[in-house]
Amino acid sequence: MGLDSTPRLDPRPALDLIPAPGARRHAFRVALRMARRDIRRHKGRSLLISLLIMLPVAGMTGALTLFESTRETAAERVEYQLGATQARYRVMAVPNGSLVQDPVDETRILSTSWDRDPGFTPKDPRELVPAGYDVLAEATLDLTAASGAAEVPLIGRAVDALAPEFAGKYTLLDGKAPANDTEILVSPGLLERFGRRLGEELSTSAGTFVAVGTLRDAGYSDSNSIAYLKPGQGTVVSRGAVVSQDAADSSDRSVATSAAAATSNSTVYYLVGDEPVTWGQVREANMAGVAVLSRSVALNPPSADQLGLDNVAGASTMSIPLAAYAGGALLGALALLEVGLLAGAAFAVGAKGQIRDLALLAATGAEAPTIRSVVMAAGLWLGGIGVAAGAAVGLAAAAGVVMVARLNGSVRFPGFHPEPLLTLAVMAMGFAACLLAALAPARQVARQAVLGALKSGRAPQGSGRRPTALGAVLLLVSAAALGAGSWLAFTSDDPDVFAARTPVIAWLMLGGAVLAVTSLVLLTGTVVGFLAGQAGRLPLAGRMAARDSSRNRSRTVPAVAAVLAAATLASAGMVLAASQQANDQQNHQWSALKNQGVLPLLIEQPLPDGTRQAPGRVDPEAVETALRGAVDTVEWTHVLRAPAIRDCEMRPDLIEGTPAQTPASSCLEYALAVPARNECPASAGQRVLDPEDWRCRGPMRPYPGHGSAGSMVIGTAADVEKLLGKAPTAEAREVLASGGMVVTNPVFVRDGKVSLVAQDVRRPAPSLPGVALFQGYVETGRTEVAAAVVEPDVNVPYYGIVSPEAAAAAGMQAADGALLVQLSAYPDAAQSDALASAFASVSQSRYGFIYVEPGAERDASLILWSIVGLGALITLSAAGITTGLSMADSRKDHVTLAGVGAAPRLRKALAGSQALMTAGLGTVLGSVAGIAPALLLVTATGMARTAVVPWLQLAALLVAVPLTGAALAWLFSRAKLPASRREAGT
Repeated sequence: MGLDSTPRLDPRPALDLIPAPGARRHAFRVALRMARRDIRRHKGRSLLISLLIMLPVAGMTGALTLFESTRETAAERVEYQLGATQARYRVMAVPNGSLVQDPVDETRILSTSWDRDPGFTPKDPRELVPAGYDVLAEATLDLTAASGAAEVPLIGRAVDALAPEFAGKYTLLDGKAPANDTEILVSPGLLERFGRRLGEELSTSAGTFVAVGTLRDAGYSDSNSIAYLKPGQGTVVSRGAVVSQDAADSSDRSVATSAAAATSNSTVYYLVGDEPVTWGQVREANMAGVAVLSRSVALNPPSADQLGLDNVAGASTMSIPLAAYAGGALLGALALLEVGLLAGAAFAVGAKGQIRDLALLAATGAEAPTIRSVVMAAGLWLGGIGVAAGAAVGLAAAAGVVMVARLNGSVRFPGFHPEPLLTLAVMAMGFAACLLAALAPARQVARQAVLGALKSGRAPQGSGRRPTALGAVLLLVSAAALGAGSWLAFTSDDPDVFAARTPVIAWLMLGGAVLAVTSLVLLTGTVVGFLAGQAGRLPLAGRMAARDSSRNRSRTVPAVAAVLAAATLASAGMVLAASQQANDQQNHQWSALKNQGVLPLLIEQPLPDGTRQAPGRVDPEAVETALRGAVDTVEWTHVLRAPAIRDCEMRPDLIEGTPAQTPASSCLEYALAVPARNECPASAGQRVLDPEDWRCRGPMRPYPGHGSAGSMVIGTAADVEKLLGKAPTAEAREVLASGGMVVTNPVFVRDGKVSLVAQDVRRPAPSLPGVALFQGYVETGRTEVAAAVVEPDVNVPYYGIVSPEAAAAAGMQAADGALLVQLSAYPDAAQSDALASAFASVSQSRYGFIYVEPGAERDASLILWSIVGLGALITLSAAGITTGLSMADSRKDHVTLAGVGAAPRLRKALAGSQALMTAGLGTVLGSVAGIAPALLLVTATGMARTAVVPWLQLAALLVAVPLTGAALAWLFSRAKLPASRREAGT
């Protein structure tokens, strides 16, 4: 029987390599399941990664929410300012009837035409109240009260605060409503300020009252000292009127509530009724010099066409400078980058722990994307949990801050205003940072060889050429972005062009800064390899640490990168803070030299009918005696003679027929003219072209305008040193003796002379189209005199010292206008009260407040060192986290060292050396990466006039962080390691 040669068909079906439907989705579910199980198995590491993502998201969400919560909405303004009333009418101090108010904030003027109209006469707001409304009036009163031995000023309000129509504006916090004319309501701050409790008497300039309740005004902080009187209660002095208790005997509520300030410009009128006040009625009131806050208009503002504006004030005055946003965005981006790198270090350790499981998965046929998705799925889980928890914590924290602030009577936060778009943006940034942190270890694990992973449990060392090349390319791109931003900034000679370019400049700077950090991270492996080759002369522990770092770059690079990002954040923050503080000091508005105060010796008190009387003269010797008796810090006093403005007729209907100066009166204010060639160069939008130009610097510069009644002093060489803090030069003495003038700024001098300009303070100079800057007053005459320059060290508000002969030639009416007081130290609250009381007792004036010049920011160094401490803490935290992760990953190496007989001292020294290398290298690279972009950002965006590097604080950061990290690593490294069983394959 022969063999059958007929071929037989294989009954088994052919292998189908076409992907099954939904295979990707199924693989992704498997990856999610494995990642979830790994998270549960390693709860500590998973919690750490979630916290690393959560904290910056919470911080940024909370900060943005708090910032938005400081901006009052229209609904909140209506509630806090109007209560349940329909509108509020108040005086609007304007020179003509063409100005237009803001529909929501009636104190803000939208138009820029400030030219004075001689025929314009403002009306009393009470006259413009439409028919059909009940009226509630509120008058602001000038009161004083005793605080120890001092009589200090406090705010008084004549208002029926507990009227039902004021619900939402006024709230009774504690106590009861006043039952008679001897009882009043007060703010909580008044009780604290004067050490009183409810039921105790309070002596004021309006009489003695019993405080029976505390009241909260939704528009004012509880810390203010405010006394709430009923209209006509006591004898009070309102701003422009003296009113007795009998002034409110009318039975009509609208008359009674306004009687306390019938002639006062500080009285406001609230309208109670059902009909809304329209925008047309608001415009009619504006044309009569009255501002109106209308419920209907604020909640439904008119369109731009309905506003009826010709010249509109620039919106830049109402917005926060973009440079501030750029600085915040830089710090926020660096914070997220730091978090991403820290999370990346944790993911790298976790991925190494999963190598065997993932290799087994690969051995069953799983493709590289599937392997990669397992690690990425952990990023999805942890990132989702972190950003969700961070947003929730940030919003909850912001809500708590706002709630506590409102409960404590603060008006810093009108309400809780979460911004969904900004919150979602922050969450997206945090989620992206987490995914990017998981991407690198996921790619590394996916590329490993299955056989090698099963054999040794270690991922093979990848090639260092690609990260190095990519890092070099990104470094060039970063340099190009920073260079382009700087070029756009430094070639913008016109500030108007610079303002238009600022958003582009800011984005280039931010992108360049982030790319710089990224490039340094990619180059870290190359730097570590180079340093390892130079470690031959180090002690044994140092050599081992350097070589171990170079051999295990997958462990070293994430650790160094995380410290690098933290150091970048800290150093950039220090540069930004130091530059901003230097800018604040340079731009400080000096009222006099440090610890000096200027007290008026001519005090005017308006009469009830609005007319003026001769100013009362105060004896300077009596003032000095009283001040020296009040405090022991008075070094000396000096009388200042100045061209006085006295008996000046300011009523609009009488200005045209009254001369600017008579033998008995004067409306003239004096300034110095700027020669044509010395004008500060400005753009078409009146922006200074170069703040460092000598023509734009110094006292009374850079903006044009006017001085004040005290900015020109008539005196001799003795006044020079008192006012300017410098002894007069021989030239200055000679010029003053020959009838000239000593000036504080050379910009006013031309050919050895200056021009004294007399200006009529009743007539503002015409405004420039589209420019909201005040242009001073109408000039009435000029006088040229010889001049010498004595420049003070700070920009004191004086044009200079005029000799009596030059003052007479210019027609100045000299008078002992002020008393200059020099203190040896800045007064505290008790000393300020004592000084105010002493001056008020002599001057018989209710305006007893004394302002003493504190000088520029006194706590700058303390603030900067606080930032250093915070930056060091952030960097140390990063170093501690990465060192801990690195030590956990290198545990087997330490076990091996112990097995071959290495002493515990060597292993502890090795741990300290590894931490020293990681923290030291990261801090140095991070400082470079933070300082350079921050300097360029400050300079390019105009955040400050001068970029400042706080070298001492940076040196402290560079030294303290590595040494502290090394010491902590040495201290917490175990001398004895627990027994470790041998794993299969090792």
